[in-house]
Order: sequence, then structure tokens, then C-alpha cells
Amino acid sequence: MSDRPSTLALFRNQTFRSLWIAALASNFGGLVQAVGAAWMMTALSDSQSMVALVQGSVALPIMVFSLLAGVFADNFDRRRVMLIAQTFMFLVSVVLTIMALKGWLTPWTLLGFTFLIGCGTALHNPSWQATMGDIVSRQELPTAVSLNSMGFNLMRSIGPAIGGTIVALAGAAAAFAVNALSYIAIIFALYRWKAPIRDLHLPREPMGSAFSAGFRYVSMSPNLMRVILRGFWFGVAAIAILALLPVVVREELHGTAFVYGVMLGCFGMGAVGGALINARLRARFRNERIARGAFIGFAISCFALATSQYTILGGAALALAGACWVIALSMFNVTVQLSTPRWVVGRALALYQTGVFGGMALGSWVWGALAEWDNASSALMWAAAVLVTGALIGLRLPLPEFGGLNLDPLNRFKEPKLPFDIKYRSGPVMIMVDYEIAQQDVPAFLAAMNQRRRIRIRDGAKQWVLLRDLENPEHWSESYHVPTWAEYIRHNERRTQSDTGPTEQLRKLHRGATGPVVHRMIERQTVPLRDDLTLKEDPNMPH
Repeated sequence: MSDRPSTLALFRNQTFRSLWIAALASNFGGLVQAVGAAWMMTALSDSQSMVALVQGSVALPIMVFSLLAGVFADNFDRRRVMLIAQTFMFLVSVVLTIMALKGWLTPWTLLGFTFLIGCGTALHNPSWQATMGDIVSRQELPTAVSLNSMGFNLMRSIGPAIGGTIVALAGAAAAFAVNALSYIAIIFALYRWKAPIRDLHLPREPMGSAFSAGFRYVSMSPNLMRVILRGFWFGVAAIAILALLPVVVREELHGTAFVYGVMLGCFGMGAVGGALINARLRARFRNERIARGAFIGFAISCFALATSQYTILGGAALALAGACWVIALSMFNVTVQLSTPRWVVGRALALYQTGVFGGMALGSWVWGALAEWDNASSALMWAAAVLVTGALIGLRLPLPEFGGLNLDPLNRFKEPKLPFDIKYRSGPVMIMVDYEIAQQDVPAFLAAMNQRRRIRIRDGAKQWVLLRDLENPEHWSESYHVPTWAEYIRHNERRTQSDTGPTEQLRKLHRGATGPVVHRMIERQTVPLRDDLTLKEDPNMPH
């Protein structure tokens, strides 16, 4: 019998349930606002590219600012970060409502406001998604991500239709007001939530090194790079439907704002269905086959919407697109989270979002320009072709299976007792590890050391080198640098359970009477005029 949790069983977790319900209200308001902004742009401008840029203006700041938000998620109180983001979006929405009521909006000011809301979303998302791993267990995480997607798309199934009705009856300003009110629920829920206290025994990581650590970890993790590539590709092509749907409804289907809302509702209903069948798909098929099916299914939707002249057929195509949308994006999201240790998960999610939303921003501009040059149906046909290409990429670069690596902290490192009164800021520090390796074991040693090198650099080592003694061929030394003593401790605490293989292999190959000898040395580029290190009164006292 499978130990995979039931999709709805996670609602027994009170913290998850309360935040999920609050997010439901916030998502509803955001979707109503999106309908109002898109439809208002069709009234303010005849340019199809400007209509498409409403989607792009939300996606662009997520692409630009996500990594900064990921650094905040990994180094600050995530609850506080989310509260700041939600309060900011609330204030922006209030001002947008007032501007719309006064009739002061222009196409570019409307894009400016949607851009600011996108900035708030960019700040909120990495902390929100990383928080899921703090609320639920690792085994429950795929279900939590699917439920979050289901909640968003449940609102997408009704929010746009209600939004279209609100716009038709009361105007776009009323839709903006509904969005402003919707932030109150999530702000209240986050304020009441008692987040777990994070272990901050080390000084907070400096912003510059935190940025580089995130880039370094992701760039040296082939599985993450594959997910980001496929997410970017999907974002570029799949956004065509959402970006061009207002144009398709107005010009091809000759519909109203209400019809536009209903069509978005069909997309949302399909997405809810996709979220509900996600667990079954994961149980039966490999990740790559699911992702490939989502690419092909979305391509079929683009083709059907481009060639259909009937609202019912268009709605069916959008339902299929919604299912494929949530299946693909939840698959990518879960794969990133389960392929990343907790210390860097916010930054990894941020870089993934940069890829996906960067693709969406690029796609919104490309498909809008193509629709203006030719027509929306032609742009959708080209998007379908790009999606088929994305499915074919999986033949060469398949998605990894998540859950294969144990990324829990190894927790074996203990800060060494030093005779000097070393401060966390002291440095630079050079580490040298000596090995005695028999000649017949050199090939195995080099293979293990190659893996060790990747792990070292991924976790923050700089200037890593492997040395061999010319006079004693069996003597090898591994050397690397870290900027400070705090970074040395952080480097070792980043080791995970899955990293033990190369270390154990090197220990077995070492021929010395004791284990490999570790030298920890503080580095000076010039000769100091005096001894700048102070001896402790009791050398046995820990740092």
C-alpha cells in the first residue's frame, strides 16, 4: 500500500489550513484585479502589445527581484517578509483604486501599478513557498504544493468570471477595490501565525555572499539547472494563452468582459482538476513523462484556441490548458524544493521563479508583438510549436525524480577548540587536508575527489586546489579558502546526508594511522608588525 498522503488529508494541519484559506481570499482578489487591469487596458489602448504587457508587467519584477527576495527568505524571518510584501501590495491596490475612480489612469500608469503589484509578489513568493517546508513534512510537500496550486486555480475558476461581472456592472475601479480588501485576510493570518524559531547561532550571511552562494549552489546542481531550463521554456510559450486571451475574446469570439471572465474560469477549473489528479499521475508515471505530457497538452490547447470560432470549444481548450499549467508548474516547483537543502531553498526557488517568470515576461512581449504584426491566432500557433519543442528537449535533458536525495543536514561537524580567541569575522582562513594514498588507489581517489571538489565549491569553498608531493608521491593535499571563520563553520554545516559518499570513500582510501589530517590556518598577505591573534587563557574552552 502506498504511503503517499491523500491530497485532502493535509487540511488536518491547522497551520496549513488557516494560511491556505487566507491565501484563497487573497488569490481571489488578485484574479479579480487581473481581469480589471486587462480589460481596462483594452479600453485605454488599441495596441495588442500593450494588452499583452499587462501580464508581462506582473511577471517582469518577479524575474528581476526574485533572487533578492530569495536572499531575504533564507536570511530573515519569512513571516515578517511576507507581511511587508502583503502590506505593500495592499497600499498599492488602494492607490490604484483611487486613481481609477478619479479617471487618472493612462496605459503606462496602469502598467506601473501592475508592475508594483508584481514587485510585492516577487518579495512574497520565495518566502511563501519556502515556508511550506517549515509547515509540512518532506513527504507531504508535493501534496502541499499541489493544494496551493489547487487553491489558486479554484479561485481562477470563479474569480475571473466574478471579476468580469464586476467590471461589466461597476467598472474596473470596483475590481481594484475588491483586490485591496482581499489582502486583509492574508495579512491577519500571517500576523497571528507563530512561525518556528530559526537557528541563527551564526551572524547573518552578508548580502553579497548570500547572492553568490545562491547562484553557486544552483549552477553546480545539474538537476536544478534542468528544471529551470524547462520552466523558462514553458513560461515563454504557455503565457501566450493568458497574454492574448483578452484579444481573442474581443476580436475572434466577439465577447464581453463577462465572457473573458468565464473563459478564465474554464482555465481555472481545468487547473483544479489537474491539481486533484497530480498525486495519481506522480504515482503512475515518471516526472519527465508527466512534464512532457503537460507540454504537449498545452500545445494542443493553443492550437485549438487558435482555430476555434466557438466559445464552448475555446472553453474546453482552456480547461485542458489549465490542467497542463498546474501539472507542469507544480512538478517544477516540487522538484526544486526536494532537490535543495533548507539553507538555500529560498534562493533556489527564487532563481527558478526568475526563469519561469522571465520566460513569461519575454513571451508576453513576443506573442503580443507577433499578434500585432499578424494576428492572435498566428501567435498561438507559433506558441504551440515552441511547446512541442519543449517536450522534445526532455528526450535529451529529462527531469530528475524528486525525493532521491536525502538533503537533511549531516550534523556531524563540531566547531574545533582553538587556542586562539578567533572571532567570527576573523579571516581569510585556509584549510588543508592531507591524505596518504597508495598508487593503485589513485584512480578511485581522484574520482572521489572530483565529487568532493564539486561539493566544496558548491557549499562556499574558494580557490580549491589538489596538491601532490613530488618527493613523496603517496602524499596528497586538498586546499581551499573561505573569507572568515564564520564562513568556514557555515561551509561545514551545509553538508547534507547525501554528501557522505565521497567523504567516506576518501577515508577508506586514506592509508594513514589516523584519519586525514586537517590544518586550519589564518592567512595574512603581509607580515604583521605584531602577533594579531590572542591566546585564550584556557585553550580547552570552545570558541
